[in-house]
Amino acid sequence: MISYRTRTLLRLLALPCLGLALMGAAAAAEEYPSKPVRIIVPYTPGGFNDTLARTVGERLGKVWKQSVVVDNRPGGNTVLGNNLAAKAPADGYTMLITPLPFSALPALYGSKLPYNALTDFQPLVWAGYTQNALVIRPDLPGVTNVRELIDYAKKNPGKVNYGSTGSGSSNHLSMELFMSMTGTKMTHVPYKGSAPAVMAMLGGEIDVLFDNVPNLMQQIKAGKLKPIAVTGTSRAALLPDTPTVQEAGVPGYEVIVWFGMQMPAGTPKAIVERANHDIVDILKNPVVVKQFRDQGVEVVASTPEAFGQLLQKEVSKWTKVVNDAGVKLE
Repeated sequence: MISYRTRTLLRLLALPCLGLALMGAAAAAEEYPSKPVRIIVPYTPGGFNDTLARTVGERLGKVWKQSVVVDNRPGGNTVLGNNLAAKAPADGYTMLITPLPFSALPALYGSKLPYNALTDFQPLVWAGYTQNALVIRPDLPGVTNVRELIDYAKKNPGKVNYGSTGSGSSNHLSMELFMSMTGTKMTHVPYKGSAPAVMAMLGGEIDVLFDNVPNLMQQIKAGKLKPIAVTGTSRAALLPDTPTVQEAGVPGYEVIVWFGMQMPAGTPKAIVERANHDIVDILKNPVVVKQFRDQGVEVVASTPEAFGQLLQKEVSKWTKVVNDAGVKLE
């Protein structure tokens, strides 16, 4: 057994080492970044995830006087890009754009997911959020609101087709939650993106669709799609006359389509804090706030801790939805 004197001596000897380690971490943060930084986007170019990366990357490059490269890595339902970030060195030079579907992947993939969504990443910032709108074909018989859609779907189980941008996407999850809470059953038809899904609806292939509000505004304004609800707890600025799903008759329903950024787990705290500080400054810039709001996205610009709490809550929520509904990858 180690004596009290020996333990005391060991503690005293360890103090200089601890001090050196802290000084080393502080020095690393002070010098950071000293080489190009990569922002991985697990989607193709285009869409708000890409916009977020390029807006932040361009402005960070000017602040840091370093190259910030946007690296689009689509594939595997975003798993490819996520895994690249999870396996990257934890030195602050890799960031990952992380949207809502990230929180459903653990339930969808189970043990086949090549990373742990809650332990292999360091939350960096909750950047902002938008809502999905629930739209219908204007000629859907007898349906003009949420209550009538529920009644119609119950009278015609499985005959109403709904579109999405793929299993685990925010519009797919929005509908799975809706069906779970209303006791309805509709048929899922996945597409490779929002534009093909909207075109399919215009062509009569599908009857209903949840999608990000900005993606639908052109067709809504043209009268080709009818919005009957939005998924947040308050009405969307772009659709002030459209009720929330809760208002329309489904108490407790809520889906916020959030966007964030992460780093690999183990990234030094001082570097995380430096990156968060500078990204928050960018996101709160009035020009950026207006740019995002014009696209239907409200800026949050949170602390790393707040984004971590959101991720914990969302993984728990969507794991239950996916498991209860028996959702499978298609």
